[in-house]
Amino acid sequence: MSEISSMLVTHRKASIGEIESAWHGDVEALLSWVCQEQVEECAVLKTCNRVEIYVVSPRGEKVLFELAKKARVSSRIIDFQNQEESLRHLLRLASGMESMILGEDQILGQIKELYSIAKKAGRTGWMLDTAFKKAIQVGKRVRRETSINERSVSIGSAAVDLAKEILGDLSTRSVLVIGAGETGELISRALVAKGIGSLMVTNRSFGTALSLAASLGGTAIPYQEMREKIGTADLVISATSAPHYILLRDDIERAMNGRERKLLIIDIANPRDVDEAAREVQGVELHNIDSLRHISDSNMRMRMTELDLAEAIINEEMALLLAKYKRREAEDLLARLYCQAQSVKEQEYQKAMNKLSAYHTLGEIEQKVLMDMSHSIVNKIFAVPTKELRRAAEQGDEELLRSVRQLFSLGDDDT
Repeated sequence: MSEISSMLVTHRKASIGEIESAWHGDVEALLSWVCQEQVEECAVLKTCNRVEIYVVSPRGEKVLFELAKKARVSSRIIDFQNQEESLRHLLRLASGMESMILGEDQILGQIKELYSIAKKAGRTGWMLDTAFKKAIQVGKRVRRETSINERSVSIGSAAVDLAKEILGDLSTRSVLVIGAGETGELISRALVAKGIGSLMVTNRSFGTALSLAASLGGTAIPYQEMREKIGTADLVISATSAPHYILLRDDIERAMNGRERKLLIIDIANPRDVDEAAREVQGVELHNIDSLRHISDSNMRMRMTELDLAEAIINEEMALLLAKYKRREAEDLLARLYCQAQSVKEQEYQKAMNKLSAYHTLGEIEQKVLMDMSHSIVNKIFAVPTKELRRAAEQGDEELLRSVRQLFSLGDDDT
């Protein structure tokens, strides 16, 4: 029987460089590649600090082992999970409990968006639809019933905290934010809340930069002028979705030419926006997502008191989710059983009709009585077995379910 399994490359085991190199291409391309295998359903979660692949396959985790081998991803940085582990992880992830920044809100929106991409591409079915819908529901419930996201901290605001830790008072600092998407907006708002000296925002779409800058009292910079403006900034935070470096070492060297004061660059994009070689430029301090880990540690201590309550919600919802999958298992088995009985019923009904027709012509009433009687016999015979099969599925009585499959020759291929 097909089950959900998953493989995860996340900040828990991998550096930002390892996450970047684990899987190439955008989400759609990755979905297409995964579904070339013996996979019935699949979904991909790809964010700045994780790549997670969920599949439904009769081969379970074996298909994921093979995918990892083909992609040449080291098993050292991968977590492979079976169905129950995958479901629990997904509920925790949507609740902000698996994030680098405990309780962050951004992950819930990312899960919604990436699940929507998989669904629109026709890559999901009942199994993953059920899992992701439940995860989104649970993520909302945990945030509503606990304070795990109180004074919510995102990757973006953690980057701002790191900047304050390194530069100290930001009230006289000029800041350039590269990228005006969701993360760029979070960063910009967090900077303004910290009371920075001045804010510049740039984006490939100038209209988006203009709108964000106007709402925050900042200045929008045309994208083609970005490299020139780096030379006037004290802090640059980059968070675009570009598939390649947008700032090379040469760009940073030109910006630092004739400049004496320090330039702090924080790159929180994945793939990275800034060439690692830029850290070799005199006067430049370059950080990426890996540098945010200690910010996460202090955040974890602040919110530990809410973890027990959040875990209790996860456990409660996980039990309901597993029961739903088990009921589905019983329903699938019952459907095959009833299909088999229906075939026998129709054969025997036709035999009876043929025998009776040899003696006299049967009217519609007689035919209906025979059909109703045969239908009633099947339903009454299977009434108790149906109830017991559903109970067995909910209680995880695999031995009984296996016995029924064997007794009635209801293999997984019999549909």
